[in-house]
Parts: sequence; structure tokens; C-alpha cells
Amino acid sequence: MTVAATTLTLRLRGRELSIERGRPLLMGVVNASPESFFDGGRHGGLTELAAHGGALAAAGATIVDVGGQSGVTHLPAVPVEEEVTRVVPLVERLAGDGLIVSVDTWSAEVASAAIDAGAALINDPSGLTDSGVAEACARSGAGLVVTHTRAAPKRKQFPAYEDVRADVVDFLGERLESARAAGVEGAQILLDPGPDLGKTPAETVAVLRDLPALARLGQPLLLSVSRKDFVGAICARAPGERLGGTLAAVGEGVDAGASVVRTHDVAAVADFMAVRAALRGERVVDPGLRLAEDLRREGRAA
Repeated sequence: MTVAATTLTLRLRGRELSIERGRPLLMGVVNASPESFFDGGRHGGLTELAAHGGALAAAGATIVDVGGQSGVTHLPAVPVEEEVTRVVPLVERLAGDGLIVSVDTWSAEVASAAIDAGAALINDPSGLTDSGVAEACARSGAGLVVTHTRAAPKRKQFPAYEDVRADVVDFLGERLESARAAGVEGAQILLDPGPDLGKTPAETVAVLRDLPALARLGQPLLLSVSRKDFVGAICARAPGERLGGTLAAVGEGVDAGASVVRTHDVAAVADFMAVRAALRGERVVDPGLRLAEDLRREGRAA
């Protein structure tokens, strides 16, 4: 049986990121799509979105993931030209500030434009429905997220799986080979089991319980559980009230081998991981550690 590596390397346009098991990188979400299910339109125009991306990086995000097209299924797809208009100026601003930028898209045209603007990673939530996405990553050396889904983009579909866990491993194994055949190197590829994408909440739970099987493919795993529907279904919470459930999913996912955690709430996930590591003895706690006086009560001193 193949054992998942304890340290993995992710190569994004010449930058090498070393990821230790149990110490995932954080990917902060910047939605330039007003249609987004959680924070669409909340952060305003280009200047505000760029500031939000910078704040996520300051809070602990190694990668900032920009999206110009929401995957919500109750609205039509945004034209490619509009998606490019939303994404490219923001990528230019964030990459110009030295941030590692990812772009969430299933369009090869958008992926190519984003890479030209400075994106280092393409996060394709469609399972490579457009082969040009992998080709763009191969040409540029950009990283590629390959996601499991049997549903077409913008379609609410729930296929009848004989075994959803086996389907995720088999599908991603096949798509991994397709990406490699297109010229994308293994060190550039992350795998995402696709929580909620063409899956019921129960199927998503089954897949996340079986993450170690996916980790045995030897690639870094992206955990995209932030405020997802399966969390809402379990907790009976709307998106704005799903942070607690999300943190539980993050903890279990990291234990199971997740290498990168995609989140709307970078500061909260960073705090969760820090306290968790301290209590587990994985982080040194200075005997002289004390709480600053201005943090002792609500309402910090000026």
C-alpha cells in the first residue's frame, strides 16, 4: 500500500512551496463575482477587493484565490468577456503586490488571460471540462487544481454513484494523468475532491471521510469546505453562520491529509490551527507567554 508523503512540494511558476503534513497552507477567497453564495459584492470595487486580498495575505494566506464567476446554479453563466474584466485587473494588482494569486475558473480563455496578468495557479472547479486550461498551465508553469465533479458547470446535477468514494479516486486519478499528458508536471498539480459539486451532503461527508485514499495518489490535496452546503445541512445554518462547522471540517480534513485549505475566513482558520497545534504539542509554547493587557477585554485600548 502506498503511504502519503509527509512533505510535498508545490511548484507555481518557479516558486516552490514545501508543505508538511498537518501544517497546511491557507488559500484566501476573494470573490469578484457579485453572484457568490456567501460574500458576493460585499467587498466593493477593484480597490476594495485588492485591499481585501492584501488583508487575507496579512492574516496568513499564502495564496489568494480570485473568482469572477460563481458556481451557483440558480443564475446563468457570466460571459467570458465579463469574467475576464472582473478578474484580470484584480490579478494584476495582487500579483503586483507580490502575492501568489490563484484564479477560480473553468474557462481556458480566462485562465490564459489570468496567467498573463500574473496568476500562478488555476483552480478549475469543473474537472477539466476545457482541456485548454491544462494546456495554459503547461505552457506557463502555473499550478493547476483538478477537481472531482460529474456535474457540468452551472448545472445542479446529482449523478447516481455506485460508490462515490471510489469514483472520486478513479476520476481524479484519470484527470491527473490527462493533465500530465498535456504537459503539466506533477509538482504543479493539486487535487480537490469537490465537496458539494454533484454530490449530496451525505455523499460529500462520505468522500471527506475517505480523504486518506485520495492522498495516496501522492498529490497535494486542496480542501474546499468553507461554508459549504454540506456544513449548512448538518448544522441547519445559512452561509453566514457556518464558520463553526467549517472549522470542524478543516480539522478533520487536515488530519486526513489536506495540504491547502481554501477559506473565506483566513484569520479564524489560522487561529484554529495555531491553538490546535499548541494543545497537541506540535507548537512550542513559551513559558513566559502572557496575554497583552489590551486583549484582556472587549474594546481594545486606543
